[in-house]
Order: sequence, then C-alpha cells, then structure tokens
Amino acid sequence: MNGPELLKSHAGLLRTAVGACWPGTRAVFRGHDLHADLHDSDWLELYLFGITGRRFTPQETKLLHGIWVITSYPDTRIWNNRVAGLAGSARSTPLLGLTGAQAVTEARIYAGGPGLRAIDFYLRASKAVDSGQNLRDVVQLELESRYIYGFGRPINSRDERLPWLLDLARSLGFGEGKHLKLAFEVEKILVEDLGKRSLQMNYAGLTAALGADLGLTPRQWHIFRFPIVLAGMPPCWVEAAEKPEGALFPTPCDGVAYEGLPERSWIR
Repeated sequence: MNGPELLKSHAGLLRTAVGACWPGTRAVFRGHDLHADLHDSDWLELYLFGITGRRFTPQETKLLHGIWVITSYPDTRIWNNRVAGLAGSARSTPLLGLTGAQAVTEARIYAGGPGLRAIDFYLRASKAVDSGQNLRDVVQLELESRYIYGFGRPINSRDERLPWLLDLARSLGFGEGKHLKLAFEVEKILVEDLGKRSLQMNYAGLTAALGADLGLTPRQWHIFRFPIVLAGMPPCWVEAAEKPEGALFPTPCDGVAYEGLPERSWIR
C-alpha cells in the first residue's frame, strides 16, 4: 500500500487498541472499563499499563516509584527547575511554567537523553556479550564511536542517589538482575581497567539497568522517565511566586560582562 492509499485508509476514522471514551456512558483503557475495573488502581500502575499494556507487580511498582522519588530535587538552581522558578517569578501560570520546565528536561546530556541512550547501550551490550563478544571490547568500541551515557557526572563524579536506590532495589529482590550486573561490570572496566576515574555510574546508568531488567524497551523507558524530576519543580514555582515579582536571580546591568561592539548612536 503506497502513501496516498495508506492515508486514505485511515481517513475519517481512528483505529485504536488503547482505548476510547463515550461521554455520559463509559471509558475504556486498554480493553478494561476505566471506572468499573481500574478505578482503584495506583496512578503509576495505570501509567505503566498505558505505556506497556502489561500489569506490574507491587514490588516492581514500588521500585519504579522509588526511581521517581529519589531524584526529586527542589533546587531552583538546577537548569530545568530554574525555568519553573523563573515562570513563578514572572507570574506565569503554574501549568505553563511546569510544562516549560518539563520540556527542557529532555536534554541530550541531562535527564531524558542520557536515560534513553543508557538503556539502549545496555541492551546492545548485553546482546553482544550473549553472542560471544568480550564486554571490554564492546565498551572500548562504544567509547571510540560515542560517549557512554550513564557514566560520569559534572561537578562531583559520586552520585549520592545510588546507595539509596540500590538498597531499595535489593530489598525488593531486584539486586541481581542481568543488566544491573552488566552496569557494574562496565563501570569496573571504565574506572579500573581504562583508568577513567571520573566515569563512575550515575543515576541514569543505574536506573536504565533496572528498567532493562524489568523488560522495558527504550521507548517505554523513555516515556516512563517523563515525570522523573517533576516533583521537585512545583516547590520552585511556588516559592518564586511568593517572592516579589522578578526577584528570582535578578541581574543588574553592571553585572553583565559585555565584550561586544561599543555603544553606537542610532541618529544619523
């Protein structure tokens, strides 16, 4: 079927397996009546069910909850939280401010980007090792062609979140997963074998390994991570909105180091 024929076959109707609603009657969520069957679901359970189409155990759900909680930092200096804070300072609405902050969270080197690339690397590396390749060779080749996401962190290479999440994962029975073990092996190769001391595992690396062990695909993992730092943003907006308008990070003109063209007259 060519392009025009394909589009024509979809014109005027929506084919869907994920759900639909009939206002005044009912709503269906992946084959289940949302109100009759799923009304008492945990929000994260419903979120994951919508992404993957499968149900997660209470232990899996608690682990995934923990991944969100442990990195919810209400620090307005952090790049995406700063957007939320500045929106509150400018008297923007919370929805606009938080949406903007969420949008910049999907950066290539922070938050969304590294998480997606880390799980992709683990899945490729695991497949390569299963086929007989040496993991050190896989890591070396990855380093030659691109950066290994999930390892290394600006300011301080030690990630304070890891011990807490590892304790949670182990307490729930997820401390011996295939990809989690692979992640620690990769860290050992980077830090000890190759001498790259700054490339210790970071939060993206640990969480991606756990996500891979839960059977999530890169796309599913990417969508799951969407609100991973969201809980830290509203406090930044609220606090900024409670201060005088424009009082968050104000910069006086004499605080700007300008090295461009000198002052010019606009009158000829």
